[in-house]
Amino acid sequence: MTTTSTSKIVLVTGASSGIGEATARALAAAGHHVVLGARRVDRLAEIADSIKAAGGSADHSELDVTSLDSVKAFVSTAHERHGRIDVLVNNAGVMPLSPLIMGLTDDWDRMIDVNVRGVLHGIAAALPLMKAQGSGHFVNVSSTLGHEVSPTTAVYSATKYAVRAISEGIRKENSDVRVTVVSPSFVESELIQGGDPGTMAWVQGMADKLALPTVAISDAIVYAVSQPEQVDVGELVIRSVLDAAV
Repeated sequence: MTTTSTSKIVLVTGASSGIGEATARALAAAGHHVVLGARRVDRLAEIADSIKAAGGSADHSELDVTSLDSVKAFVSTAHERHGRIDVLVNNAGVMPLSPLIMGLTDDWDRMIDVNVRGVLHGIAAALPLMKAQGSGHFVNVSSTLGHEVSPTTAVYSATKYAVRAISEGIRKENSDVRVTVVSPSFVESELIQGGDPGTMAWVQGMADKLALPTVAISDAIVYAVSQPEQVDVGELVIRSVLDAAV
């Protein structure tokens, strides 16, 4: 589908796989122009080419959300190229889980850098541009573990609680910028990496039973983005129907 006069310029972080890739594809199919950002530029190029081959509109840039300079360059390049930034999907995230007693501080730091600082970097880069144009929309990906804490999830949950708090701050401070928090449970993704091997093996087993397809999340994001400007979809919590049975 080609873009139209109602198309939006949508930036997606962590777009090389998982929810980010699915979201970029779904938004392009809905007629929006997507700008893909991630560290794996070769993978981004493949996805962008695939989107364009299917009739969509896309471009991509290298992005490391832990670097403010990288995020500012990603956002400013898109703004210079397209003249506006309508939506930023802050999706990039990592989840190396472990019990606190293990003291895996490198993993803790990585989660804070990607899951919290990455979102803040996106806000710092995009919010002034959105305010200047009088509109904008942040879609911030949290987690159901941003609503509860389970054993081994303390730091990850803390970062996802932070995403929800930061999102509410944007909403309370800006009546002209929309904010949507998307909180998925288990989803097909590359998040299950690093951390304590025993913990992550358990997580993988749960994901094998409960993981939703990424399209379940990307469709929700398309829904939120596609609402009229006066409608703010505040939060979407998305779980498998089987979650309640475990």
